[in-house]
Amino acid sequence: MLLGVIADDLTGATDVALMLAREGMRVVQMVGVPSSSTQFPSADAVVISLKSRTNPPEEAVEWSLLSCEALINAGAQQILFKYCSTFDSTNEGNIGPVIDALMKRLGTPYTIACPAFPANGRSVFQGHLFVGSSLLSDSPMKDHPLTPMRDSNLVRVLQPQTTLPVGLVPFATVESGVDAVRSAFEKLAENGPVIAVADAVTNEHLRILGAAFAGQKLLTGGSGIAIGLPANFRQAGLLNTTINVSDFVAPKGYSAILAGSCSAATRGQVADAKAKGVEAFEIDPIALAENRLSAPTILEWAAPRLGEKPILVYSTAEPDAVRAIQERYGRDKAGAMVEHLLADIAIGLSSLGVTRLVVAGGETSGAVVSALGVSMLEIGPEIDPGVPWTLAADGKTVALALKSGNFGTPDFFTKSLTMLG
Repeated sequence: MLLGVIADDLTGATDVALMLAREGMRVVQMVGVPSSSTQFPSADAVVISLKSRTNPPEEAVEWSLLSCEALINAGAQQILFKYCSTFDSTNEGNIGPVIDALMKRLGTPYTIACPAFPANGRSVFQGHLFVGSSLLSDSPMKDHPLTPMRDSNLVRVLQPQTTLPVGLVPFATVESGVDAVRSAFEKLAENGPVIAVADAVTNEHLRILGAAFAGQKLLTGGSGIAIGLPANFRQAGLLNTTINVSDFVAPKGYSAILAGSCSAATRGQVADAKAKGVEAFEIDPIALAENRLSAPTILEWAAPRLGEKPILVYSTAEPDAVRAIQERYGRDKAGAMVEHLLADIAIGLSSLGVTRLVVAGGETSGAVVSALGVSMLEIGPEIDPGVPWTLAADGKTVALALKSGNFGTPDFFTKSLTMLG
């Protein structure tokens, strides 16, 4: 193993696994915190997908350190901590506390924080995160039900989460190349350990940043930061493989879509699928909370509708409706109710013959994959930037498209299933 990746949610893990595979690494994605008896398969990179983005910071740190330890013991020469390209977090964490813990464990004098992912419209300029042409604080992320992002200045966002100083490596330095970037980080760390946000608006900037961290033990960022890492190992004579994912074959069976994200992108995808005639069941969170709605009810609706066309079950709602539910039941309880319901529905759909499943939302994806008992994923073809098809690689018979809420074109749901033939 050359590279070990710790991802704070499942969709982010498939995202970065796809990035590394496209750059020529043999990649395996594993689900959940590894144990002392976990046997890692042969691979250039192993991506461990956690469900720690919105957990208590102490739990996120514990799981991340256990994952780091397992990866290091398995031979990983470098660790990447992967989080969302919209830097989803709060003042309490979890990005800062996990970076602090990993830096201490690995003894690193400095590390990078860069969520840029230009292919999906995420760029960092003068320390500010943009979503397309809008500042993060002006994007739909300001209304995220769990991690509302209302400040675009990443230095300012990260500083309350960490015990270390947070600096900036600005656009002009990154434009100047690898040596300039490396010198900037070393200068920032002259008085002690430091984290620095780095600007990046193109893939070339990400490759420069990756090259500047050749030989360093720790990087942190979105999946984009991984784009330059395989070249470092190739240049060192440690990597010469290329991967072809065109042989991906999905199992025969019914198709279904489960949407738990309330992002603007997912709302548009739900509307697009319904407009194209996909039969849909909308989850009423109030009915769920009052025990007037359950998985068996929805599965009874789904069973006679399974056939050549997919079905859609969704809890996606507008921001005002989400806030009203959260105020009534509490943020964590409201989210957990829907996640558990969709996980139970996934189990039921599997027993009804569904083998092709599209899931929208990082938290929802984690709950569904855990419920299905999938522990390892094979990365397949790219549907949209950052979202591949995957196959369960541990004996389960299911193809999964696990989509971050904010990712994908409006026709993602129908397009992804059409790809499988």
